[in-house]
Amino acid sequence: MSDFPRFPPGFVLGAATASYQTEGAVREDGRGPSIWDTYSHTPGLVEGGDTGDTACDHYHRYPEDVALLRDLGVGSYRFSVAWPRVVPDGSGPVNPKGLDFYERLVDELLAAGIEPAATLYHWDLPQALEDRGGWRVRDTAERFAEYTAAVADRLGDRVPRWITLNEPWCSAFLGYSVGRHAPGAREGRGALAAAHHLLAAHGLAVQALRTAGVREVGITLNLDHHLPATDSAADRAAVVRADTLHNLAWTEPVLAGRYPGTEQDTWGELIIGQDFRRDGDLELISQPLDFLGINYYRPITVADAPYRESDPARRVATDNRYEEVRTPGARHTAMGWPVVPHTLTDLLVDLKEQYGAALPPVHITENGSAEDDRVTDGAVHDHDRVAYLRDHLTALRAAIDRGVDVRGYYVWSLLDNFEWAYGYGKRFGIVRVDYDTQRRVPKDSYHWYRRMIAAQHP
Repeated sequence: MSDFPRFPPGFVLGAATASYQTEGAVREDGRGPSIWDTYSHTPGLVEGGDTGDTACDHYHRYPEDVALLRDLGVGSYRFSVAWPRVVPDGSGPVNPKGLDFYERLVDELLAAGIEPAATLYHWDLPQALEDRGGWRVRDTAERFAEYTAAVADRLGDRVPRWITLNEPWCSAFLGYSVGRHAPGAREGRGALAAAHHLLAAHGLAVQALRTAGVREVGITLNLDHHLPATDSAADRAAVVRADTLHNLAWTEPVLAGRYPGTEQDTWGELIIGQDFRRDGDLELISQPLDFLGINYYRPITVADAPYRESDPARRVATDNRYEEVRTPGARHTAMGWPVVPHTLTDLLVDLKEQYGAALPPVHITENGSAEDDRVTDGAVHDHDRVAYLRDHLTALRAAIDRGVDVRGYYVWSLLDNFEWAYGYGKRFGIVRVDYDTQRRVPKDSYHWYRRMIAAQHP
């Protein structure tokens, strides 16, 4: 059993998925359209013209997927609730059939001895709210609080762990600045407004969840460990700007109740006169949390670069005078992401040193790799994914040994699924999904993870 890292008693080992990536059934039982329905049906935006219309058909096949989780031996399953399934127009009447589905899923999990962990927002904003400004406007944050209260009222007695937002960096900057995620905008101040309103939505949702009396409340941030391409002062300064965009814009308000001191250098004139920030917002955003969820996949190597757009009026919020370059000496996954497991240890130790007692217990809410899987005689021998999981779990154990309070780990993902703008071309699952037949085939990584979980309790 020496191949398996060991974790403290009570440590949660789980698996994760997300609603639009797996559920399908986008027009069933009163679900309204989301920004991802619109985006994926717009020609040229998603590779292969793929959509989430069917995805993994988890909406109908969830008992089969819960059986896979039970056989895997996980203690917890992290899923997300689709806002447009519960409140089809984003505001107004709640759709009982939408809540019924999540109630059936939660009950199935509990019957299997698996703890549910619910994410309230994993990017599928109701299209009706985007039509009224989306995350650029404060009203969306207020509507999110109402939706949160409705879900918690139905499920709060059975779901112990709640995550307000998943990766708000992606929602704000990939969605409203880079344009590679829904709604596909390329903006400067609009993206910064979206970032702030997402954080305000988090704060309002924390209040709603506390009122509902749920057990644990947190947020999931996708934090990156940044490495300078060289030891030059210019590249090291570029790392600070990258770290501000990816990490500090989120951790400073949430954990320390302040805006990053480096934001002026990172965004320049875009940051001036942010009238969307209100008095009291930092107190709202920085309410105490029971845990911090972190999604971690790779480090980013950064080099200094000029602005890509010389005209400040046309500059987007992600044009911060740096570029990502290939990490030397590392294997790269099918996503082109470098595999450097010890950077997970480094990131967690740095967070502990930076925030001290303000850092709540940590759950790694996503970690995994997309690989070029091949089916051989009906099996998937994904040795690179097994090595990735083993080495990152070992790095996680090293962070615990260095004093970081880590309470759980969720592999991404249980299933191959709709990988956003990449469509179905990238496979992260430890279970292969044949999208033509919906047949599930556990990969070698599934069997390895099952043995690793079993090894925790010899």
